[in-house]
Amino acid sequence: MKIAPHSKLVLIGDSITDCERARPVGEGLFGAVGKSYVGLLEGFLGAIHPAHAIRVVNMGTSGHTVLDLKARWQTDVFDLKPDWVSIMIGVNDVWRQFDLPRQTEIHVSPEVYEKTLNELARKTRPKVKGLIMLAPFYIEPNRTDAMRARMDQYGAIVKKIAARHGALFIDTQAAFDEVLQHMHPNAIAWDRVHPNIIGHSIIARAFLKAIGVSL
Repeated sequence: MKIAPHSKLVLIGDSITDCERARPVGEGLFGAVGKSYVGLLEGFLGAIHPAHAIRVVNMGTSGHTVLDLKARWQTDVFDLKPDWVSIMIGVNDVWRQFDLPRQTEIHVSPEVYEKTLNELARKTRPKVKGLIMLAPFYIEPNRTDAMRARMDQYGAIVKKIAARHGALFIDTQAAFDEVLQHMHPNAIAWDRVHPNIIGHSIIARAFLKAIGVSL
C-alpha cells in the first residue's frame, strides 16, 4: 500500500465528502467520519490493514467550492498536520452554473478553478508525503449532456494539475461510467450528484485501488 503505517490521511471536499461528519474535525467515535466514501475507507483500511493503523479524517463541507477550500485550507488541512491529503472538489463549482445560472457572482470558471486548485496543490505537495486528487463527477452517461461535458472539463483540469505536482490522480468519473453501463443513474444518485451507498462504494473502491489496496 502506498500509504505508510501510522499515517494521517485528511480528506477534504464538499457534501460528497462531508455526509454528516463531526465538527469541527471529522474523526473519532460514533460515526465522526460521516457516511460517505470516507467512512468506507476507514472501515476497509482498518479491516484489511489493521496493523497500519491509518488515521482517517473527514474535512468535507457541504456546498463548498474550490474557493471555499482555499479560505479554510490553513485550519482544515495544514493545522491538522497530515501525512497524506485527498482533495475532491468541483461539483458545486460546476453545478451552480446550471442550477443558479443567473447568479454569476457565485460561479467558478474553469480558469479560476484551475488557478485556485493549482495553488492549493503547489503549496501542499512539499509539506506532505502524498497528495491524492479525485476528479469531480456527474452521474450521467450521456457525455453530450451540458453539465456532464462541463464536469469532464473540470476533471481534465484536475488530472493536469495532479500530473504537474506529482499527485495521485483518481478518475472517479471513469469509475462511475463503468457501473453506468449496467445501472441507471437513479440507482446510484437521485440527483446524479449525491451518491447513495452504491455510489460511495464506487468512489471508495477506486480510491483503494489507486493506493494499492485489494478488495
